[in-house]
Amino acid sequence: MRKNISKSGKTELFAPRTEEHEIPKGKLGLVFCRECNAVYYKKSWHHNLRYLKKLRENLPVKFAICPACKMIKNKQFEGQIEITNIPQKISKELINLINSFCKRAYGRDPMDRLISINQPKNQRQSASLIITLTENQTAVRLAKKIKQTFKKATMKISYSSSPSDVAYVKLEFRI
Repeated sequence: MRKNISKSGKTELFAPRTEEHEIPKGKLGLVFCRECNAVYYKKSWHHNLRYLKKLRENLPVKFAICPACKMIKNKQFEGQIEITNIPQKISKELINLINSFCKRAYGRDPMDRLISINQPKNQRQSASLIITLTENQTAVRLAKKIKQTFKKATMKISYSSSPSDVAYVKLEFRI
């Protein structure tokens, strides 16, 4: 156990991060997701089994819920992008960019998902969006792509504290 002294002066105990915690042992056989039909085989999730080479026969088959579907079900996320001061003339193009980027990311990895694109209720007059994603790296890459595409944006990235790995990105368009 490792001790951590928080800002409030309280001592917190938590288990050290070990290699088994970061890289868990793979499950044997095939695991099918009940929600999205993703397949877990040899320590990774796949869209389907069509392109897997050397797939052994007589593997045990299980049904479970994949990590991305669990996150969506539990209303959790690893990446959040808050975009403010969106010019009216590029709002449709921005949403199309977000959807297509996330569709390509999902095509590469079934665990990279766009959870939602929300417009905050209290800020209907000034255009703003809050985008939540299942992967923090995807959120950062998407924010960089938006900044690269629409040059008039400033970006600030912040990460949550140590046990969690949530990335918060703030993009603000300069008018």
